[in-house]
Amino acid sequence: MILARFLESLIRQGELTLTDANGVVHRMGDPTTGPIVHIRLHDRKLHIQFWINPRLYVGEAYMNGTMTVEQGSIYDFLDLVGLNTGEMSFGRWDSVFLHLRKLWRGFAQANPASWARKNVAHHYDLSDDLYALFLDSDRQYSCAYFTEPGMTLEAAQEAKKRHIAAKLCLSSEHRVLDLGSGWGGMGLYLARTTGARVTGITLSKEQHRVSQERAKQEGLSDRVDFQLCDYRELSGQFDRIVSVGMFEHVGTPHYRQYFRKVHELLSPDGVALVHTIAHRDLPSSTNPWLRKYIFPGGYCPSLSEILPVTEATGLWTTDIEILRLHYAETLRHWRQRFLAHWDQAAALYDQRFCRMWEFYLAGCEMAFRHQGQMVAQIQLTKRMETLPLTRDYMVEWEAEQADQQRPKRRLKSVG
Repeated sequence: MILARFLESLIRQGELTLTDANGVVHRMGDPTTGPIVHIRLHDRKLHIQFWINPRLYVGEAYMNGTMTVEQGSIYDFLDLVGLNTGEMSFGRWDSVFLHLRKLWRGFAQANPASWARKNVAHHYDLSDDLYALFLDSDRQYSCAYFTEPGMTLEAAQEAKKRHIAAKLCLSSEHRVLDLGSGWGGMGLYLARTTGARVTGITLSKEQHRVSQERAKQEGLSDRVDFQLCDYRELSGQFDRIVSVGMFEHVGTPHYRQYFRKVHELLSPDGVALVHTIAHRDLPSSTNPWLRKYIFPGGYCPSLSEILPVTEATGLWTTDIEILRLHYAETLRHWRQRFLAHWDQAAALYDQRFCRMWEFYLAGCEMAFRHQGQMVAQIQLTKRMETLPLTRDYMVEWEAEQADQQRPKRRLKSVG
């Protein structure tokens, strides 16, 4: 069987047992060096599909139930594959498809305003109850910041907002633009913590509705304005611009347009902070299963695709920080929470949807653990002199805010 021979050439760490669609059992690898997983195929077409284009068909087979995991979980299977393949291709045919996707990616990542709205709705306008099952209470749907072992998801997401705010060097006089404001958590945090006036924009009708409700409930409607619009429609000037988890949806053909708009909207002494998933390797293409089922139009760039564009638009890159395993830990929390609420998710949608979402969360975690995915925080200004010459201002503000938010210990009276 060609698929079994192909897998035998890949699996060296851990053990994979494959029961093919003919009932034949194939065992490969070393059970003493990694996860032990047993998968079963229920459709003969998978014998060829997995060999030709595993990045697409493995996820589809798990969703559709034509591949089941008999020992371990889909997480264990993807971990096993990631341990053995890392960032390399899955063989000759996979390399061919990867090359074709690179050639096609200009069209695949085109994201004009009309397409952008549809792409956003595909993912972010799902039931609000779904996201409540696995996100933190502030609905932060981006990489958390784990400053110490054992942090809760809520604490790590609070630390992320604090870390980003420190890089913005904010005051109460500043006007802030939040590009891709999600459910409003970042904008509300900045207004609440610094007194700044915030304008947040999103293309998701559901996120816009929730954001407005939250601003009203917190009594911040006079300082935070959430709008349903595309970034290309904006005008005016802002002292600070923050973009968290939105750049992945811009599309490579629009990078120059995006940063020109940032330059146009940023005041002369302004500061922008772009927080985006990125890839440490050369420019590539989006995983075909992820693009088809989860994030149509999405792409995680290499820094070599971002920095030439910021340079061409005349922006100073004043700080870059790479967050490595922070998103892997974030996804671990999300996946565990989702699995704990599987029945509620199935009641909202169905079992196939739940398997799709499980594969998405597990697969993305593996991408950060084994396949070179990372998060980049890129600070930009128009002028070289806008910010202090050292990073001390970030560290000091962040530490001060963390101390203020830390629960105060009660002192026992003596005597």
